[in-house]
Amino acid sequence: MSETLEKVKSAIITDPDNAWATDQGWQPLYSAHVDARVVIVGQAPGRRAQLSGIPWDDPSGVTLRGWLGLTAEEFYDPRNVALLPMDFFYPGKGQHGDLPPRPYFATKWHPQLLEQMPHVALTLLIGQYAQRHYLRSRVKATLTETVHAYQEYLPRWFPLVHPSPLNFRWQARNPWFADLVLPELRQRVAVALDCGQSARDVKRSN
Repeated sequence: MSETLEKVKSAIITDPDNAWATDQGWQPLYSAHVDARVVIVGQAPGRRAQLSGIPWDDPSGVTLRGWLGLTAEEFYDPRNVALLPMDFFYPGKGQHGDLPPRPYFATKWHPQLLEQMPHVALTLLIGQYAQRHYLRSRVKATLTETVHAYQEYLPRWFPLVHPSPLNFRWQARNPWFADLVLPELRQRVAVALDCGQSARDVKRSN
């Protein structure tokens, strides 16, 4: 991690807005590297991930890696994939599941991290919070419509539904997702990472 990225991490940890989390011994759960080629923007870590210190450390993560065509080793290499959820701390439990990410968090911290990752070729936007934040007025009336219109946002953005096992009914109702979206997703991720590997090979040879 670069010196600037380390400074940003320290600032996140010492931010008074995050004291409620850091006082519990929690570290901000994200990854960033100057060589990252793909960014994944999700919602916020779940309790299991927060306690383990490993993002996407659940069945959803297994499904997501399958969608991307990546091994766990490839997925967790920050030179390949940067993981920037909309909030870096587990937000707690609400009446109907986990609470949403704090609305100001990504606005405050994402730009500082993304500025240090100049080689990002593709950003995956998983779920409505990420899509509303980054696509803004271009987002469709529903998440399904946004994901279905994914080609409108390429090559920079790639909107996705959450890979939760609870979304199996959604996938059954929308077979186009597996038939059309996932093959293109895997191809674009592979191209982005191949370019990154080629660049690293050139650096080593010089």
